[in-house]
Amino acid sequence: MAQSEQIKQLNEWVRTTDNIVFFGGAGVSTESGIPDFRSVDGLYNQQYDYPPETILSHTFYRRNPAEFYRFYRAKMLCLDAKPNAAHLKLAQWEQEGKLKAVVTQNIDGLHQAAGSKVVLELHGSVLRNYCESCGKFYDAEYILHSEGVPACACGGSIKPDVVLYEEGLDQKTLSNAIRCISEADVLIVGGTSLAVYPAAGLLDYYNGNKLVLVNKTPTPRDSIADLVVQGSIGEIFSQLD
Repeated sequence: MAQSEQIKQLNEWVRTTDNIVFFGGAGVSTESGIPDFRSVDGLYNQQYDYPPETILSHTFYRRNPAEFYRFYRAKMLCLDAKPNAAHLKLAQWEQEGKLKAVVTQNIDGLHQAAGSKVVLELHGSVLRNYCESCGKFYDAEYILHSEGVPACACGGSIKPDVVLYEEGLDQKTLSNAIRCISEADVLIVGGTSLAVYPAAGLLDYYNGNKLVLVNKTPTPRDSIADLVVQGSIGEIFSQLD
């Protein structure tokens, strides 16, 4: 099936339902200029002694918070990024009563910036930061412009509200995501290689017959999808109604 036919089919499904759930990964954010931190490129190797997944682990955060924050400020706080066509289309569908929820592995808050209200952030958000001692809230700008390990007024350490490697997902967010996916008529999965668990396993809760995978490269779940559209998620979503 040509891509134009695939987009026509997806448009038809979108038009005839009011129960879409979108499940997205890093590819939704990379088109807004946010790097996929799991990609190990020369820059990482030149500037850091450890791979990104090591630095972004709970163990590393506890053992070497200064180096954690050096990486975190440089690579994770992309506060100038703007929503792209995919974010904006999803917000439009929610406003039209078609989309029930966005389930995202991203931590950049771009879905909310685009206007989406029901966003289930499996891995937390860089926009929320809390003192580990007193619980006081700090925004991302505070973290970006602090030096070393950011400290609270009470003297406690501030931790981003993001799920680090070795940490478990928030159970309430996870159960809400499972509920939304299991009740969806159309499940659109976009910008994810479906390689990271437990998030990738969420597809198993979908009970419908309109599973759509939108990604630049093939995924391990393409064979079970009802529709696979390969390409840039921003370009594809910009062609949808």
